Amino acid sequence: MYDFDHIIDRYNTNAIKYDYITNPKFPADTIPMWVADMDFAAPPEVLEDIKKAVDHGVFGYSMPEEGYYTAITNWFERRHGFHVQASEIVNAPGVVYAIAQMIQAFTEVGDAVLIQTPVYHPFREVIQSNRRKLVTNSLVHEDNTYTIDFGDFEDKIIHNQVKLFIFCNPHNPVGRVWKRTEIERINEICEKHQVLIISDEIHCEFIHGECTHESFWKMNDQAILTTAPSKTFNLAGLQVAQVFIKDKEKRNKLKKQIAASGYGELNTLGLVACQSAYEKGEAWITALNSYLQKNISFVREYIKTNLPMVKLVEPEGSYLLWLDFSEYDILQEVLEERMYQGARVFLSSGTTYGVEGYGFFRMNIACPRVTIAEALDRIKAEFTKKVEWIHLDTFQHYGD
Repeated sequence: MYDFDHIIDRYNTNAIKYDYITNPKFPADTIPMWVADMDFAAPPEVLEDIKKAVDHGVFGYSMPEEGYYTAITNWFERRHGFHVQASEIVNAPGVVYAIAQMIQAFTEVGDAVLIQTPVYHPFREVIQSNRRKLVTNSLVHEDNTYTIDFGDFEDKIIHNQVKLFIFCNPHNPVGRVWKRTEIERINEICEKHQVLIISDEIHCEFIHGECTHESFWKMNDQAILTTAPSKTFNLAGLQVAQVFIKDKEKRNKLKKQIAASGYGELNTLGLVACQSAYEKGEAWITALNSYLQKNISFVREYIKTNLPMVKLVEPEGSYLLWLDFSEYDILQEVLEERMYQGARVFLSSGTTYGVEGYGFFRMNIACPRVTIAEALDRIKAEFTKKVEWIHLDTFQHYGD
């Protein structure tokens, strides 16, 4: 019914993923698998509703109506087993924008904000750009998976008087879907020390295997949830996201902060697309998840057979794979040079997400399988050939 093998030419469409790779370190035929958007068209049902809105021809100021809120609340109750009231939803043009506004609304300049690294880098950027103190709790990488060092987590909160914690579930980039026991422990510590929790759950529709998505919304009336249809339905460019807040005082405070930023209305077509996706997109996301599972299996088997020095951190959620190249025991700069210049594949460098990402790359596999196959063949050709590297003040490639 849905053809995810169809290749769509995204060049010359203002696509950041394709058209803005201007750095000379990327050859012209580079395969881009970095930024987290998909190479699939949005659901045809959504496209049809957008076309109807375009045919209407008027794009004036817009505001969400009852159907928009009903679509959102029904979706999360049906798929995730929790109820959110329309009055508890605050709209925003994007999750990162919303987090930046919450940092301003709920903390003061100089206050400490905690994240768990390696993690989605805009968290760090909005903390620092808003002149808050960045505090990191490094995830523990052991036995090819990641866990939380709860002792360090609580120590960091105490010693830095942390006011706000930004949680990522499913985690980007390491792919963990946190267990209920882990979330309960985080919740216990944060409640004990009066730390406000913002839980970014934007990847919650991509859950693999036997894992179950557990939301903070179910267990903490003070916790704030951020989400959007952007990752689920590939609608990021239409700029629509939601913040769920039970506490009325916090909700009003955020609304005032957003109003003060001068960005009150949402994208007109984004409103249409969001409602349409949550009303009509369930069959599409089910089919997409099945396709992504096969992509993950393909990568897993390819690496096992052809790239034995690379380790796939088994993904529990998202369409982003975390690849461990540390067995090559070479500098991250050298890994990047070989990946970008040698293999001509643009994966996100692990250090983008913190020093804990040294030796890693993040791969976006939300694309036709033939694209993944070509990229992996290029990586194999580069990383299995005999090459010598030296590192002085700069690094130099020679051999072959």
